[in-house]
Amino acid sequence: MKKKEYQANNAESRLKNGRSRKDQPKAIEGTIKTNSRGIGYFRAPEFKEDLEIEPYFLKTAFDGDTVSVIPHPKQKNKRLQGEVVKIIKRARNRFVGTLTKNESYYFLKTDNKKVYRDIIIPKEKTLDAKSNQKILVKITSWGDAKKNPEGEVVKIIGEKGTNEAEIQSIVLDKGLDTDFPKEIEKEAELVAQNARQKFNEEISSRKDFRNVLTFTIDPEDAKDFDDAISYQKLPDGVEVGVHIADVSYYVEEKSLLDREARNRGFSIYLVDRTIPMLPEVLSNDLCSLRPDEDRLVFSAVFKLDKNNNITSHWFGKSVIRSRKRFSYETAQKILDANPPTGGGEFFHELTFLNNFSKQLRKKRFEKGAIDFDSEEIRFELDETGKPIKVFKKARLDTHKLIEELMLMANREVAEFVYERNKKNPGFIFRTHDLPNREKIKELSVFLRALGYNLSLDERGDVSSKDLNALFAQIEGKAEESLIKTAAVRSMAKAVYSTKNIGHFGLAFRYYTHFTSPIRRYSDLLVHRFLEKSLNKKVGSEDFSRSQKIAMDLSEKEVKIAEAERDSIKYKQVEFMLPRIGETFDGIISGITEWGMYVEEIETKAEGMIKLRDLDGDFYELNEKQYSLVGQKTKKKFRLGDRVRVKLANVDLDRKQIDYRLA
Repeated sequence: MKKKEYQANNAESRLKNGRSRKDQPKAIEGTIKTNSRGIGYFRAPEFKEDLEIEPYFLKTAFDGDTVSVIPHPKQKNKRLQGEVVKIIKRARNRFVGTLTKNESYYFLKTDNKKVYRDIIIPKEKTLDAKSNQKILVKITSWGDAKKNPEGEVVKIIGEKGTNEAEIQSIVLDKGLDTDFPKEIEKEAELVAQNARQKFNEEISSRKDFRNVLTFTIDPEDAKDFDDAISYQKLPDGVEVGVHIADVSYYVEEKSLLDREARNRGFSIYLVDRTIPMLPEVLSNDLCSLRPDEDRLVFSAVFKLDKNNNITSHWFGKSVIRSRKRFSYETAQKILDANPPTGGGEFFHELTFLNNFSKQLRKKRFEKGAIDFDSEEIRFELDETGKPIKVFKKARLDTHKLIEELMLMANREVAEFVYERNKKNPGFIFRTHDLPNREKIKELSVFLRALGYNLSLDERGDVSSKDLNALFAQIEGKAEESLIKTAAVRSMAKAVYSTKNIGHFGLAFRYYTHFTSPIRRYSDLLVHRFLEKSLNKKVGSEDFSRSQKIAMDLSEKEVKIAEAERDSIKYKQVEFMLPRIGETFDGIISGITEWGMYVEEIETKAEGMIKLRDLDGDFYELNEKQYSLVGQKTKKKFRLGDRVRVKLANVDLDRKQIDYRLA
């Protein structure tokens, strides 16, 4: 008897010995997680620990599938086991990987290591792809306990190891699109052509800000400028405008473009490219607020008194003409000039806006906003896409200037729409719930192990004041990034919702996304709702439809964030590939029973030092103290400790790095 057949029969025998099928308890529905060894884990509120599901009992369920599960009888000294009885919904039916040829058949070796079985591909369904090419495969049969799934090639991505194939693979593996269908590109061109013909007619119906000083501040390599700032001195104060590309004028509800934008949800920002939510004729041309060109916008304009308090606001459709396109760095140089030189005509306006943004930021933190600023990295790539330099992004005053003005506009729009439409739900807010007490308790324990104290009240809640006090303590220290990452993971995730519960992290009672409709579909919906509110045309909006869109966008946002992180991880590993044998400074970022993770300080490239590679002693995990302790020497390696490491191995396929102590 073959090994797999024996395991299957043995598992069935154990099930029968434990309980007859007639006595099975009620099935529980939920999402399953799997690992590369084919072990499933299922979390249910009825049980203190996850149910463990052996390969035979997975019934072909893959990671992320919605399944129905029943628990097995509890066995002494063994983790609670379970069994999948029904697969309710597949998380995906397309997988990315490398085409591999056996002696008699082709199969897909998936990039996703949680896929525990190879996918067989009949020769006639390979699209003539060659071995070692990256491909996208659609499942045609899920197989069973003894038979592998089968699939067909739907796209040949490219040669494994090339930058284009690897980056496309990351995106496609998340179920995201890399290209626009021809009919979408065609419709976008037609929309652009019609809009150009009617442009002057449209301008005449809008408020005209073209004579007001207006400019944009964006990253150096940005192509889609969806926000501009205006400044105007008034007899009794100052007027500050936040002008946002009027995407809703070009993308009509229920059009092909609208459906495509909803399906994509967001633009995707990878290390070497941007995959836009809208075709480039709109995202980089007509909608982009390029300098010295008339542009249609949706404006939020605020009048400030002599103390910079907002005394009134105006929301509406308008036309602007940006006078200057700044990068964050060039705008910062003007702010830093003393006395102002070169481009100094903008010194007064930028200085005023910078001081105003600092006031906004100060008020926000006084009300309880949390400072989650953390280091980010960027890559310099050669002509083939390989990373030749890694550097940390500078956090300039100009970044904070734009951030605060966008936050102000988002907040004011949310409050305006909420107050005007209390009886007409359907508006999409950006919400952030209070932290989960159990996760905050775990964070507090984690921090104590690192020598820090996080105050909790008698109910186990944490205040934003105490979190900010913690962040002030760790500023500039080696463990700052580690602790901030742990704190973010303990927080609830910000989501889109039609139910306004406020935004804990920003300390806003009302908040939405209004300022980036070129790259976020949520903002496009907010523009439409705001226009209806201004025209008093908000009726009985389809609440259930809006909530469904909000949930879909929240889920899509997670996948896109994963793709963006994976592209960074791939380039970090690729950057380290030719540096095997070199030594680096790092910080211990994770402790497990099989070793410790170390994050290299300059590139933030994380890798593992395996337990077996720790020489001179036998080390054991101390979970309470987040440390590995030597049995003989009592030497400790603790989370947050700084260590000197040597790069031992790099596996680009698995995106894994192995370090050893130097």
